[in-house]
Amino acid sequence: MTTTSTSTTPVETIGARTIPEFEGVHDVWPRGDRLAAVREAALAYKARFKAEGQVKAVKSVDIASAPYPVKYGFNTAVIGPHSPLIPILNRMVVVQYDDWDGNARTLVFEPTVPEGSAQAPFFAKLQKLTNKIPYANRAEKFIVNYYNEPDDVLRQLGLTAQDIDYCAFDHLHVQDPRMILGSSATIPGERAPRQPIFGDAKMLVNSRELATLQSLHPMQWAWYVEGSLEGVDLSKFATFEGDIELGPGVALLWTPGHTDGNHSLVVNTPDGVWVSSENGIALDNWQPEQSKIPGVKIYHQQYGREICPNGNTLEDSLDQYDSMIKEKTLADPCKDDPRWLQILPSSELAPWKRFWPVVPTYNHGGIDYGTITGGRR
Repeated sequence: MTTTSTSTTPVETIGARTIPEFEGVHDVWPRGDRLAAVREAALAYKARFKAEGQVKAVKSVDIASAPYPVKYGFNTAVIGPHSPLIPILNRMVVVQYDDWDGNARTLVFEPTVPEGSAQAPFFAKLQKLTNKIPYANRAEKFIVNYYNEPDDVLRQLGLTAQDIDYCAFDHLHVQDPRMILGSSATIPGERAPRQPIFGDAKMLVNSRELATLQSLHPMQWAWYVEGSLEGVDLSKFATFEGDIELGPGVALLWTPGHTDGNHSLVVNTPDGVWVSSENGIALDNWQPEQSKIPGVKIYHQQYGREICPNGNTLEDSLDQYDSMIKEKTLADPCKDDPRWLQILPSSELAPWKRFWPVVPTYNHGGIDYGTITGGRR
């Protein structure tokens, strides 16, 4: 694999800062004490985070829906008759904020390019299977939908590529950075190298996640797009360790477990704190005690677990459990129904009745505060 640069951009140069409340909590031993430390740190940080201010605006837009196995989405908890595949919605979230140096910033979270995701070994294999199985092929026709490309979303919101400072994913499963950041090398099957979608914008990424993409373990291989760094200028990545605050009201919190470098978007809004990640695909994952999906509440009762993880990889199930508690602790109750937390899965189970009974018990349907504006720079 060749790249056009051998170094990354330190995150300190982008007006961000580290979060002292979480320093060392993921190293606490034994594991029961670690969970308690994570919960305590999240409570302490939440009070300060909310007092620091809110983002200027945040809005989500649907990108595409894709098939996903039920057994992964709820860690094999679902029981009874159901479709083996369910639809998950990918959403792109645009956040506008001021960084700690006072600069107006625009962040794009989860700018998935569906054609790139289809090249991940898992989805490529799934496509071959659905082509051979009549029932699976019919189910796929109900599941796969394309709503917007990331650059379409910019136009809808009155933005241009030059308005975007940063882009980020919670992790790099099924993502192809070449299709976001551009590449000096031509992707096999294409005629010319890809140009960056967001101009000079940098991709914010946990250093562990980028390192994983550079050197995949066989247990990780199926979920990452091989060769997806070919020809990519590594200086277009802004890497960081642990938890960081981008500015008042917006943070990327390290939530390891689903992947080593997983992080969650946290934003403070007029309705309080929202959290977004793919540790779960529905609120049912974070609040299984309230789930109406057959088996999920039983999973909670039988094992005494506060969460039911999205388990397609489970690189470290204990870490993922702790991370989901970290997210639950930070998220505020929903204003429309305080029984539910303001957690927006980055890939969310669609509330489509044809896939009953595996439908979300409660669904936020997106996030929208303030007015996204162009030309903030």
